[in-house]
Amino acid sequence: MAEERTERRGRRDGGGRGRKGRRDGEVREKPEFEERVVHISRNSKVVKGGRRFSFGALVVVGNRKGRVGYGLGKAAEVAEAIRKAGEVAKRNLNNVTMRGTTLPHAATGKYSGAQVLIRPASEGTGIIAGGPCRAVLELAGVRDVLAKSLGSNNHLNVTKATLKALGQLRTKEEALAIRKG
Repeated sequence: MAEERTERRGRRDGGGRGRKGRRDGEVREKPEFEERVVHISRNSKVVKGGRRFSFGALVVVGNRKGRVGYGLGKAAEVAEAIRKAGEVAKRNLNNVTMRGTTLPHAATGKYSGAQVLIRPASEGTGIIAGGPCRAVLELAGVRDVLAKSLGSNNHLNVTKATLKALGQLRTKEEALAIRKG
């Protein structure tokens, strides 16, 4: 008599609960905007009983199709600070001019002590950038770009400088219209 064995299947073998732990077959739809936490800062205030901590979160939000923004949220808890920053970022979205997967031309953005240089790159190059600059460019939907952050390393200032540089971009048609007008 051949006994039938039911082999227990693990997560890798297709067992488990699948994506996002759903049991009843419901599928969570993908949100329109993607959030990325760039930096979390901890602030402490010395009070009578010891130290009281608060947190600030810098979040970049984008749809990878030419819309990107940033937000700064502050709260007593990290999760609340991130949530607030995400809401602020969604209210402050900017459009990014692109040519295919890259930028139409080179641009420089300056904000306070931070300076960011962004240049178009040939297809397949990828995003060559670091830190806050990379987060902004990825969520804007730029796939091929060369970027260099000069001056200050302050996360907020580098983010603002990157957005300023992206705001300077114009298509050939827009540039000609400005010259004629």
